[in-house]
Amino acid sequence: MAKAADIGSKRLISLASTAWARWVTGDSTIETSEVLSSDFQWVARANDALIKVSSQQHGTFLVANEIQFRPDERMPKRVRVYAALGEERYDLPVVPIVVNILPPSANTQIADSYNSEFMGFKAHQDFKVINLWTVDANLVFEQNLTTLLPFVPILKGGESEILVSKAILALRASKEIAELEPLLAFFASFVLDTETVRKIMRWDMAILRESPWYNEILQEGIEQGLEQGLEQGLEQGQTQMLLHVLRHRFGALPPDLETAIRKLPLAVLPRIADIALGTTSLEQLVNFIQSLSAADKSNQSQ
Repeated sequence: MAKAADIGSKRLISLASTAWARWVTGDSTIETSEVLSSDFQWVARANDALIKVSSQQHGTFLVANEIQFRPDERMPKRVRVYAALGEERYDLPVVPIVVNILPPSANTQIADSYNSEFMGFKAHQDFKVINLWTVDANLVFEQNLTTLLPFVPILKGGESEILVSKAILALRASKEIAELEPLLAFFASFVLDTETVRKIMRWDMAILRESPWYNEILQEGIEQGLEQGLEQGLEQGQTQMLLHVLRHRFGALPPDLETAIRKLPLAVLPRIADIALGTTSLEQLVNFIQSLSAADKSNQSQ
């Protein structure tokens, strides 16, 4: 059985917290004092990381980090809450940072502030937004940003086999961060064919499924179906997640293939995902789905 790996934000940032804080704030004099608990009463998330730092210019303050799979319209309110809770608990100024891994879905705006007004009472919170798809992949190696190594494939210019290989070698050079390899493999599968990914790294989805990131990805799909009821929402969410993976692997899918997938029972979706991640041939996937449809029609006629 694969060993579970802690590859959430707290773990990632703690591996090189000073380099991370310098990068996200732009202050090269920062030194990290400690990684603090961001699990406040009533509020706890796997993808938050709060670090205490000191700067020659700004003194001691907190950097509150939120790393999310895609931009979320609810994030501004969440950042406001975390900034306030951090300031109240530790009695220090807070610099809020939001990092988006992948671009937003259609019609989702990327906000960098929270604003509200009710009965003349106003609330405002600014925060810095970093979109990883706009970050130069070479920066990871130039500034020794260990935390960003797993994301190299989806950074700007990071879809190169050379850079992905360089990232995996950097991970394997340290026993402490070698466990992040499945996360790198996952993002590499977005831009490279599966055989190439298998050639340059270990591929262990069992470990990734134990991470907060995998749950975040599943949740993205599940949330799209919640308005239609919990049971139907779960079914639609898993189907949406599968289609999301297939589009990243093979590009735009034929309409009839999407229709066929949406009609499949939930029990076979993991099998289809396994095939998709293990082949570069869309034809092989189509043949498998057609065989399932044929078998289903045969069972109904009996």
